[in-house]
Amino acid sequence: MKLPLIPVFAVLAAALLAPCSWAAAMPEYKIVTASEKGTYFAIGRDLAKFVAPDAGFSLEVLPTSGSAANVKLMRYEPGVKMAVVQADVYQAFLDKAAGGNPEAAAIIKPLRVILPLYNTEIHYIVRADSELNYLHDIKDARINGGLVGSGAALITHTLYRMMFNGPMAEDKASFLSNEEALVKLIGDKSVDVVVVAAGQPAPLIANMKPEAQKFIKLLKFDPTHASAQAALNVYAPAKVLTSNYPNLLTEDFTTISVGAFLVTYDYNLKDTVESFGRLGKSLCQNFSRLQAEGHPKWREVDLSLPKLAPGWTYYPPTTYQLRNCVVKKVKKCSAEERILGLCG
Repeated sequence: MKLPLIPVFAVLAAALLAPCSWAAAMPEYKIVTASEKGTYFAIGRDLAKFVAPDAGFSLEVLPTSGSAANVKLMRYEPGVKMAVVQADVYQAFLDKAAGGNPEAAAIIKPLRVILPLYNTEIHYIVRADSELNYLHDIKDARINGGLVGSGAALITHTLYRMMFNGPMAEDKASFLSNEEALVKLIGDKSVDVVVVAAGQPAPLIANMKPEAQKFIKLLKFDPTHASAQAALNVYAPAKVLTSNYPNLLTEDFTTISVGAFLVTYDYNLKDTVESFGRLGKSLCQNFSRLQAEGHPKWREVDLSLPKLAPGWTYYPPTTYQLRNCVVKKVKKCSAEERILGLCG
């Protein structure tokens, strides 16, 4: 007896297509960043859009409280394969590990650097009528450094200690989100300074309307001031540009900044190693797109992989690809070239 043709074809199709569908399934990775309104989140989103597809995996961008939390999530949270981390936070874990802290050692020693990113500017926001004008004026101010676990909180307290030779008084410190702190800054005035660590243009500040000038201003950093000298061993001066905050600024000024890094774990499983090899290749191939279409901070990123500080180590699978990277420049096509089909 002959079998009906349709069921036979259906069985054959199922047998042929099922393995292909399974083989085509892409690994699902996660990257931890910071607030959804911050630059780290934008960097993660750019990696998910422009880099991950050619690397053969999907990338979910997770908002977090910031760098300190990211280090722990990178180490222990299932599915998290990458993190954006502030340089001083990474170094703080290394220092604690070197000092004999077993928890810090267990967290930081297996982590590896994929790529140095850019300097993150630290924005110190005060009320427009505040008598404070420089970072060295904030000694007795009530300061919000951001959520516990954030890079902003660490830099706020580390920089304060460096500048004023001692810790911030507990009754002067708060750990609210940027949004909550800004409400208190302007509302009940229970906060005098709000610290926002984000590469410029920081969305939270850049999206403010011109009326904001009536309520807030940004503090300047004087690298020649005596209180600044210790800080300059860890942090670097940075120029805040009027063009990044046209609704708020009338002139450029100097603030302080800290480096940001893209990090991962020292994976050795074959599939993961291969994925990260493709990641390095895709970073190279899509770097021009990142700079042209991604967050403006990508224009400050360099794929040359400079020498790292003692205790820091690059991740070999991505390093191999990036060391051999030749970035293709994106050529802008003229109308005539498009018409002739010469823009391939």
